[in-house]
Amino acid sequence: MTGNKHINKVRTIWGLIKDAISGKDYDFTQGSLRKAIFLLSVPMVLEMVMESVFAVVDIFYVSRLGADAVAAVGITESLLTIVYALAMGLAVATTAVISRRIGEKKPKEASNAAWQAIITGFAVSLVIAMVGVFYAKELLQLMGASDELVEIGWKYPAILIGGNSIIMMLFIINAIFRGAGDAAVTMRVLFVANGLNLILDPIFIFGWGPIPEMGVTGAAIATSIGRGTAVLYQFYILLGAKKRIRLIWSAMRIDLPLIKRIVKLSGGTVGQSLISHSSWIALVRIISEFGSEAVAGYTIAIRIVIFSLLPSWGISNAAATLVGQNLGADKPLRAEQSAWMASKFNLALMGLFAVFFITMPEFFIRLFIDEPLVVRTGVMALRIISYGFLFYAVAMVMVASLNGAGDTTTPLRINIISFWIVEIPLAYAFALYLGYGEQGVYYSIVLAEGIMTAISIYVFRKGKWKTKAV
Repeated sequence: MTGNKHINKVRTIWGLIKDAISGKDYDFTQGSLRKAIFLLSVPMVLEMVMESVFAVVDIFYVSRLGADAVAAVGITESLLTIVYALAMGLAVATTAVISRRIGEKKPKEASNAAWQAIITGFAVSLVIAMVGVFYAKELLQLMGASDELVEIGWKYPAILIGGNSIIMMLFIINAIFRGAGDAAVTMRVLFVANGLNLILDPIFIFGWGPIPEMGVTGAAIATSIGRGTAVLYQFYILLGAKKRIRLIWSAMRIDLPLIKRIVKLSGGTVGQSLISHSSWIALVRIISEFGSEAVAGYTIAIRIVIFSLLPSWGISNAAATLVGQNLGADKPLRAEQSAWMASKFNLALMGLFAVFFITMPEFFIRLFIDEPLVVRTGVMALRIISYGFLFYAVAMVMVASLNGAGDTTTPLRINIISFWIVEIPLAYAFALYLGYGEQGVYYSIVLAEGIMTAISIYVFRKGKWKTKAV
């Protein structure tokens, strides 16, 4: 009898996994909340894992080219955080608006909002592209890169920043699907992108057949091709007629009042991303004072951290969608419960990663590089930063839930306190003034995460977000 129960339980779980991956239609404003979180979280976690594979694959191959090549990628990624900040900000605003319209059972209004988000993102990306194309070398120099590093790696930021519209569209259109509760689509989109990147990276970096060896430039070309193909796939799905949300050609027009509303809503989320990501730029700038090896070690450690954080962002995105849709359906209690339940899931996941990274960091760093000085810095960074995982696990869900409710101003204030008032000054003081070196930067990250968690829990419990209009 016990054996039959176990078999039935396994079949039930497997059935839910298949439903989640296939994107089976489900009303997230009613029924089992645990099931709703599971159905949204599974594809969103896989989506975030796929997103993190970009970073891991690139650095895996580029690390074979030496510390300067890795440092070029790390500095470029720190510059790209501005693009990610804008893309993620617009994406969060898009998810908030569309999830609310879906919860209100207004699919036409949701479709119109999707068009306006796409138009806005494309317009922003054109401005950034010009900076990347014409000032790539100057950007690297501004970040403290040596002349040799600039000559080796300037084409990498020129290609990725110049083609940032691909990144912008990938983020925004996936946010459209997430807001509609169609998370399985975003997972499939990134599977296509990563599959191509995995194949093309070694071909373009090291050369194969008629394709010459391009070094770090080849990594940028491979990544752009992979992401660009994924964006074309996104539009193909959005223009179909079988999904919960679709683009209607007749509705393709500029709706200035709606664009202004999205921009206003995204102002807080863009500000959040700019603050959090600009703090990364500041940290990289501080660490660059200790040489290319220190930057390379930190870059590899952060890539590994991102690999663990992105699945957690998937759970947080699931919470944001549930909060938005349930507020739209006038169910604020269910919205609150979904956030707390998602926090518990995230704690378990991040706790597991923390155990591995604290106890055996050298194993993970050496998967990418064997240079002793780089390994030393990477091990130190990975171990110390991992102590803050349990803090950040809860903060991620709380902030995402506030954003999903349309309260983007409060998380902006939380980020200002955590990153600009706490993290950057402490990193500078610990590393350069008190003489702790790059180790002091990593301590500042943990302290900032702890403060962010405490503030976000306090704000979420107050409950003002439940009455926010979107």
